[in-house]
Amino acid sequence: MLDNGTPVRITEPERPGRAVGHRRASSVPIRPRRPHRDETLLVASKPSDHRPYAAYLAVAASILLLVGAVWLSSQLHPNAAWHDLALFAHLASLVLGLGAVLVADYFFALWAFGRATLTEAVRSTSRLHLLVWAGLAGLVASGTVLKPDLDSPATLVKLGFVLVLTVNGVHAMVLGKAMAQVDGPVPRRLLVRGGLTTALSQICWWGAVVIGFLNANR
Repeated sequence: MLDNGTPVRITEPERPGRAVGHRRASSVPIRPRRPHRDETLLVASKPSDHRPYAAYLAVAASILLLVGAVWLSSQLHPNAAWHDLALFAHLASLVLGLGAVLVADYFFALWAFGRATLTEAVRSTSRLHLLVWAGLAGLVASGTVLKPDLDSPATLVKLGFVLVLTVNGVHAMVLGKAMAQVDGPVPRRLLVRGGLTTALSQICWWGAVVIGFLNANR
């Protein structure tokens, strides 16, 4: 303020490199930040990367369980009551497992003839996996008590069918997840895999049924 009472405004001197009223844009290009090592490891360890290993472990575990059941069948000596109970459980497991497989194939037949969408077929089939595996596990467990004749070639063929069904079942679950991610026309390779999986499943299920029927009527 001057001596005569007139106010005076004092402005702050402008600093070098600073614009008045706004921040001056920098002309130096911004380098993108490189991801940290932990972030790289986190991206590389997504759960989807371990799906093939999970399928391999499931196949290996199923084979070990089947081998253990075959060994256990040679150690058990059930009486007539246990044999009849195991036979009933064997037939019930067959109805459960094979019935679920037929229903699953029916849904995909509806999709093939244009009566259902692929999403509906995959969703309906995925709900049947538990029933198929329950039926297959019941067949193996009850067959252990039935004391199969391991010296018979027909019995060995039936065990081979069960082994193929186990591996094929794991593959069917992996294939179902792959088809669920399809957006648009289904690739030819998935169609071929699906057809082979279905045909192999039917051959093994009905082959085991025929051999079991022949063994029971000897």
